[in-house]
Amino acid sequence: MAAIPSFVRRLVITAIAAAALCAFVGTAGRVTVWGDATATLHAQTPQPAPRRIVSLVPATTEMLYLIGAGSRLAGVSNYDHFPADVEKLPRVGGLLDPNVETLLSLKPDLVIVYDTQDELKQQLERARIPIFHYVHKGLPDITQTIRALGERIAMKDAADAAATKIEQQLAAIGTRVAGQPRPKTLLIFGREPGGLRQINASAGYGFLHDVLELAGGSDVLNDLKRQSATLSTEMILTRAPEAIIEVHYGDSLSTTNLEQERRVWNALPSVPAVRNNRVYLLTGNEFVVPGPRIVLAAERFAKALHPDRFSR
Repeated sequence: MAAIPSFVRRLVITAIAAAALCAFVGTAGRVTVWGDATATLHAQTPQPAPRRIVSLVPATTEMLYLIGAGSRLAGVSNYDHFPADVEKLPRVGGLLDPNVETLLSLKPDLVIVYDTQDELKQQLERARIPIFHYVHKGLPDITQTIRALGERIAMKDAADAAATKIEQQLAAIGTRVAGQPRPKTLLIFGREPGGLRQINASAGYGFLHDVLELAGGSDVLNDLKRQSATLSTEMILTRAPEAIIEVHYGDSLSTTNLEQERRVWNALPSVPAVRNNRVYLLTGNEFVVPGPRIVLAAERFAKALHPDRFSR
């Protein structure tokens, strides 16, 4: 049996450490969880389990449903669309345009915000409404945040179980492609439709980079230590990726349009990925929301890069 990749081992070890640290959450004041500040909690002692949660973060909304706390949601962001039940909930804006009046009218006892929403945090603090601060960086942060959120809402066991299952599923994908050649892969998450302009790609840092590496690819932009990069066709020619994965969110492209967009790459016939017909266009919101569906995203990357490992 192939050895588990070192990246997966690090993810599991980090998760075990995070679970241990969660046991200490619950003291008074502001408590930062994990060294990378994955999430920050405002805690009070004693602190009742929240029953009216507002989430401005689609990833944490999905996490709450995963651990069985969906019924506690009183409102969500304008960008929440999964699972289907979320469509019934009031909307309170998003990262850049939170509707504070609507949010406060829902009488929340916990609000999940992006840590960069400084003005909103100040308003909530003045209203004495508890806050869960969300920060996301890499793939391990997903299960760490599930555990932190479960601890915060008094559903630790359910959260631990859900996080452990995700880690096991990711490890299984990593094991399945272990020992296979790792093609130099360019992962693109945005470009101008119908052409090779305004190309935005995942670089050597962040959850998409981590998922690509887990799935058996070698990030062709690994040396760029940031989450994204804007590329010219000249840069792509220089990097010479052996595979290209291009993700499109939602159902914005039909099967016909996907094939048309794939043919756009024929303008660069000298690129190995194009020459060898290794350009893959994938659609789905699992590629943009760093939440529980990240397992599906990892599996789809792995199937694209190593189809033979999933044919039996």
